[in-house]
Amino acid sequence: MKRTALLISTALVLMSLTAIHGAEVPVPAAKPNIVVILADDLGYGDAHCYNPQRGKIPTPNIDRFAAEGMRFTDGHSSSGVCSPSRYTLLTGRYHWRTRLQAGIVDVFGEPLIAPDRLTVAGLCRKHDYHTAAIGKWHLGWDWPIPQDQRPLFRVAKNDDDDEQPPTDAHLAAWRDVFSKPIPGGPTSRGFDSYFGTDVPNWPPYCFIEDDRTVGMPSTFLPRALLTNHLASLPGPALTGWKLEPILPTLGDRAAEFIASQAKAGQPFFLYLPLTSPHTPLAVTEEWKGKSGLCPYADFVMETDSVIGRVLEAVEKSGTANNTLVFLTSDNGCSPHIGVKLMEQKGHFPSGPLRGYKADAWEGGHRVPFIVRWPGVVRAGSECGQLVHQADVIATIAAVLGDNLPANAGEDSHSLLPLLRGGSTPVREYAISCAASGTPALRKGPWKLIADANGDAKFGKGEPVQPATPTLLYNLADDLGETRNLATEKPERVAEMQHLLEKLIRDGRSTPGEPQKNDVRVRRYPRSPE
Repeated sequence: MKRTALLISTALVLMSLTAIHGAEVPVPAAKPNIVVILADDLGYGDAHCYNPQRGKIPTPNIDRFAAEGMRFTDGHSSSGVCSPSRYTLLTGRYHWRTRLQAGIVDVFGEPLIAPDRLTVAGLCRKHDYHTAAIGKWHLGWDWPIPQDQRPLFRVAKNDDDDEQPPTDAHLAAWRDVFSKPIPGGPTSRGFDSYFGTDVPNWPPYCFIEDDRTVGMPSTFLPRALLTNHLASLPGPALTGWKLEPILPTLGDRAAEFIASQAKAGQPFFLYLPLTSPHTPLAVTEEWKGKSGLCPYADFVMETDSVIGRVLEAVEKSGTANNTLVFLTSDNGCSPHIGVKLMEQKGHFPSGPLRGYKADAWEGGHRVPFIVRWPGVVRAGSECGQLVHQADVIATIAAVLGDNLPANAGEDSHSLLPLLRGGSTPVREYAISCAASGTPALRKGPWKLIADANGDAKFGKGEPVQPATPTLLYNLADDLGETRNLATEKPERVAEMQHLLEKLIRDGRSTPGEPQKNDVRVRRYPRSPE
């Protein structure tokens, strides 16, 4: 009798452990199509379904999508800014294990994803998926620009040269570079095809298809397009380039891709990193003034419309019942696009959270995170478990019945048990960083922000007041991060600092053999360099 009870107990423990990693969770026999929609700077409270009390922007398509799937309320990006979050979503590895210890990939910057690094696209292609990226890449390319010619591609923002026609030297350099393939982009990182603007508010101001510019940039972007939350940097542009058509064009291309792949009968993976509601706040005429708040809010509504169009394309293709769709955002809302004005009018882009884009506060990296998969995910469900965009690749591997190699997805946990309605946590801890590099470590309800005194601000948001080297919060009863408990709970601080060091040194935060970080990871508090 005792032996039988022991066997049953052991079996239950093993079942629980395998469920955590998704190893024995049944999935549909047919390979699902997979779509990942990544909004750009969409705050946690910008989607109305996340912020019904303090949200004033209608987002009917996102809300309907949430009603058809599972809405995660504790989902996080790897950073409060975009390039690092994109890296982590595509690779399942924290960005700070790379050279990008702070900030973003610079204009005309080198690739952040190593050539041999497995991405979600590479994983899907291994399983005979057709893979496409449509939208904002911002993870670098091997631009064939000679070092001595780089000044011809990067005009200083206060430089009067961009008000003059390009010189013969400019035009010769641009013709030489933009007539060549651009290595190191999406089609060399697991994607069969790419179409997008790379970074819509930076040069070159043109679309890129696969590894070539669409057209030849031959003029400077007009100065009028560098004001009022439009483009950010002067540089080479197509003659007559307009900012307003960018987002609708991406929606068109995504819908076309879905329709064509459905007809082809080959499973597909679409990564759709939208360019909005990030600047340029180039709202089309149809949406100008619709929110009654500000251009950013109008752009959120237009973004919601494009998301609806893509979801409609899935429906029309007849593949909706066998399509797994993720919808999330790379970070929180930028504080510089009219946040104070919106809050005065009753809309709070971060909802109940403190901070905005670039911050280590929750408003910087706790983001909308919704998954729809008919027949697997219960419609209208909600999950409060801690999840992370790093988890996408392990989830897809579990869906495909594959195991990630030791040197891939080092920080990725499968969400499949949660998607099927399980309540056991799939991850114990997660790390998200400020733009400055300041790390925020979560373990259950506890959150440690290291080296708050090392930077006057975490990013572009509010400064720490009063400045203190360590912040500790219990988010279970203080979601707004108002009470620093570091002094009261030094043992908890020490425990989490030790855990942070372990996660750095192990080169991974998932079970498996230790891996090497690409560089020596910067520690916090910062030591003299």
